[in-house]
Amino acid sequence: MSSFGRKPGTIGASISRKGGFGHAQPMRGAGSAAAAAVPEFEEEPDEPLQDDEASLEPITEIIANPVHAAMERLEERGRTSGGRALSEHGSFEQSIYRIKEQVMPRLLERIDPEAAAALSNSELSAEFGPITGEVLAELRLTLNRREQIALEKVLVDELLGLGPLEELLADNSITDIMVNGPDQTYIEKAGKLELANIRFRDEEHLNQVAQRIVNRVGRRVDQTTPLADARLEDGSRVNVIVPPLSLKGTAISIRKFSEKPITLENLRDWGAMDDRMCTALKVMAASRFNIVISGGTGSGKTTMLNALSKMVDPGERVITIEDAAELRLQQPHVLPLETRPANLEGKGAISIRDLVVNSLRMRPDRVILGEIRGREAFDLLAAMNTGHDGSMCTLHANSPRECLGRMENMVLMSDIKIPKEAISRQIADSVDVIVQVKRLRDGSRRCTSITEVCGMEGNIIITQELFKFQYLDEDEDGKIIGEYRSLGLRPHALEKAKGYGFEKPLLEACL
Repeated sequence: MSSFGRKPGTIGASISRKGGFGHAQPMRGAGSAAAAAVPEFEEEPDEPLQDDEASLEPITEIIANPVHAAMERLEERGRTSGGRALSEHGSFEQSIYRIKEQVMPRLLERIDPEAAAALSNSELSAEFGPITGEVLAELRLTLNRREQIALEKVLVDELLGLGPLEELLADNSITDIMVNGPDQTYIEKAGKLELANIRFRDEEHLNQVAQRIVNRVGRRVDQTTPLADARLEDGSRVNVIVPPLSLKGTAISIRKFSEKPITLENLRDWGAMDDRMCTALKVMAASRFNIVISGGTGSGKTTMLNALSKMVDPGERVITIEDAAELRLQQPHVLPLETRPANLEGKGAISIRDLVVNSLRMRPDRVILGEIRGREAFDLLAAMNTGHDGSMCTLHANSPRECLGRMENMVLMSDIKIPKEAISRQIADSVDVIVQVKRLRDGSRRCTSITEVCGMEGNIIITQELFKFQYLDEDEDGKIIGEYRSLGLRPHALEKAKGYGFEKPLLEACL
């Protein structure tokens, strides 16, 4: 009798191309076929082309073709079923999962769950060898070495990990995982969604995985609190919503973050910005500009914030405040704070605003909010304006001007009774730069604008755009083609950069 298993095993291990929406494809219709069937005649170069009425028909057809091609793609989209089904047979992964369903109940009879939880993944795999072999012999199943290793990995993931999600989490090319009930899971690769070839056993199995995720960070999700924000060990963001709010079963949304820290140079090399924009952002972060990163969902706001943190002086004390701590700042002196939901009695909740107010008593050099959504906007503006230069935050907005409007609205959500003009003036005095990021329709994420807040003129906040991304065209594969342009304006906050010795680099980048 081993300390791991109740019944130690005695048997050895025997074990299309799809065009971009709105992109006109070259004409390949009936007109081309008909033209190919017409006998060839001698050309008459002396006869002008415009005098031949017959020659005008293919020209008209070519001109009209982009519209017809786009509408044909729309009609084809309407005829599709809306998704493809998972292959039930013929897949190696599917066969391993089917074997796992037979092996798992018998395996659980032979092991001690408490002893298994105390082992590492490698130790558990070693213990599983003889026990799995015994179970397979009882079931009269014969596996080769590759299948045996794959089965042991699936079993370990089921007991200690997140079950079928472990395979997706290990794939670095996947940026988002969206579980829509036990039978449907989508993933995002290179900005495009596709159906993943995994399934959960049933709703109970999926709910167990969700509970395992939220319990790791001291949260809970059940019918009384059917919503929860959490994070994985690598900092990936997780949102869980369970029935009765989710009608298809438990839904899990995971936003993965790269294990390797992403820098501004990486973003430049990937085409998210050009060299001048990269230099300007480096100077602004190092010179303690107050920066707001604006963009839509999934546009790369958190990635941009993490990249900007690389320019923070190592001697500065940084306090981060988030609902679920996911920022991975590349700076040594960072103190992350996280909100706390209410308990079962509805008491004990700690909001972002509570943490912002408390952080100002903790001697921070910079205060960084993962995202501002409401009343905490006023307290962050106060921090930016009271000796905490270099503070940063992210915010959902589609343009720099909309970002300013949303900040005004969020301050108005607080209990402080001040006129709108005073709010606008405080925003203009506090925020230095708005960095607008966007995910384009080809899936690429780009920094589309760097806008400076210059002050007030009457009741209006004055801004000037230093850089912008200009759309030009798209290629045959639907990839967006554009260029980054400097507007050639002298930065308004040049004196701030001058105090840190970066006046000349910033001026050269902008001009």
